[in-house]
Amino acid sequence: MKLGLNLGYWQRNADDATESVLAAERLGYDSVWTAEAYGSDVFTPLAWYGARTSRIKLGTSIAQISARPPVTTAMTAMTLDHLTGGRLLLGVGASGPQVVEGWYGQPFAKPLARTREYVEIMRKVWRREEPVTSDGPHYPLPLANGLGKPLKLITHPLRADIPVYLGAEGPKNVALAAEVAQGWLPLFAFPSKIEEMYGESLAGAPPGFDVAAMVMVVISDDVQAALDGVKMMLTLYIGGMGARQRNFHADIIGRMGYAEAAERIQALYLAGRKDEAFRAIPDELADGISLVGPPGRIKERLELWHKSPVTSLLVMGPRDEPSLKLIRDLVLG
Repeated sequence: MKLGLNLGYWQRNADDATESVLAAERLGYDSVWTAEAYGSDVFTPLAWYGARTSRIKLGTSIAQISARPPVTTAMTAMTLDHLTGGRLLLGVGASGPQVVEGWYGQPFAKPLARTREYVEIMRKVWRREEPVTSDGPHYPLPLANGLGKPLKLITHPLRADIPVYLGAEGPKNVALAAEVAQGWLPLFAFPSKIEEMYGESLAGAPPGFDVAAMVMVVISDDVQAALDGVKMMLTLYIGGMGARQRNFHADIIGRMGYAEAAERIQALYLAGRKDEAFRAIPDELADGISLVGPPGRIKERLELWHKSPVTSLLVMGPRDEPSLKLIRDLVLG
């Protein structure tokens, strides 16, 4: 199993995680990842950390496809990959209707078809085999009845096969990741339930396909307090990170076997009863998707992850070197 550090969003001037990234590189972590929603972008922090490191891979988790045309993401990825010596892992995803329609002003329809077309265009850009054209309905190139003509990327990429990961939660989207990408980025992974939930979707994955699961880690002797930290995060995602009519995070919790709880959590949160929403999250759900407690307990629960289809563990939470070293020793032995 490979080990990565997921930093999430860059949120403020003081949130410079350079020392954490340097520590992760020294400790042999395979990758570091950043994120975006409707605040900081996903690429700028990676460029910042990439300029200060030499070995650790640099991942986007995730670059939202509605934020940029596919050629823009392809150019950005090519540039960052070149500048960092071929270290980019490009995670992309459709996000959700609340962000796509509310922030980017783009329609959310047909996210799977848009994602497939997006990835195909990026790969055409990087291969530079011919001027890029696309007759798909979502990103037509060149624009019909206009003055544009097909163009070829000016700069030769360092790699024509930059690894693409898909952020996916639904079974069909996970199947798409197994078909067109080199990896899958699950936000909430319940290791003992992955086969049941996604076994059929992952059946067609090629050899070396990377299931890079994000997992919140809290090292503490107070297990309940650690679980409460995970539950605070779940309260926001299940309750507020999505539209009332469609919340993919709530949907995935439902498929884990907690549909009734997810419905209640969202209803309470949207009614402004956030404390009650927090209390409605089952401890076993928070425990199942995280690694919390003292080191011995974390080591014991890691066995579930090692037995699962997960091939990369992307740690969220700890930033200091002693904690990162402890996690490395627990995960990698």
